[in-house]
Amino acid sequence: MQRASQLFSDEQRRQVDAAVGQAESKTSAELVPVVATASGRYDRAEDIVGLWFAILAAVTCSILLPLRTTETGSWGGSSLFWQILSFIVAMLVAFILGAAIASRVAWLRRLFTPGNEMRDDVAARAREVFFDKRIHGTSRRTGVLLYVSLFERMASVIADQQVIDKLGQPALDELCVELTAALHRGQPADALCDVLASAGNRLADAFPRADNEHNELSDALVTID
Repeated sequence: MQRASQLFSDEQRRQVDAAVGQAESKTSAELVPVVATASGRYDRAEDIVGLWFAILAAVTCSILLPLRTTETGSWGGSSLFWQILSFIVAMLVAFILGAAIASRVAWLRRLFTPGNEMRDDVAARAREVFFDKRIHGTSRRTGVLLYVSLFERMASVIADQQVIDKLGQPALDELCVELTAALHRGQPADALCDVLASAGNRLADAFPRADNEHNELSDALVTID
């Protein structure tokens, strides 16, 4: 699975940092782009994959190790004891192997994770980051978080109440749609730069930058593994 800290080159990080600075040169709002490797653990998906591997192992054992026949003139097959023991060992090994593979193969774990669960986890993690990074703590309450979660392939845009009151939640939702569409089209760095520029233009009218404005939050891209 792609780690957020390894996703961007130094040059791409500089591009995103510059895009934050350019956007904030037009507005008093504070923009913070955050890219996370994942927003949830999704252990249940690993267990489900492991269970499927165990079932396949049991079917394979039943084919390769048939019970010993009682027909006269035949000594083929294995005893019930050895077949049961083989089933247990094979299913246990297959379960562990399947869970281990799912923990490392993102698309496989995502396949067995409900979309609603991922959306809820992304939304919850974005809110945590919004408060953990003190984006809500600017003096004018104008913080805006652009949150991207790589494993779920989902994004969220969260803003302080002042921004919601003046810009409106529909405008933030539109920014989120722009962000997900841009991520689907191309590189994450380019997508963030484009949406940061769009956010700066939208916020400029509602929160124009004053001459004595100063940065309260860093312009640097934040990655979370």
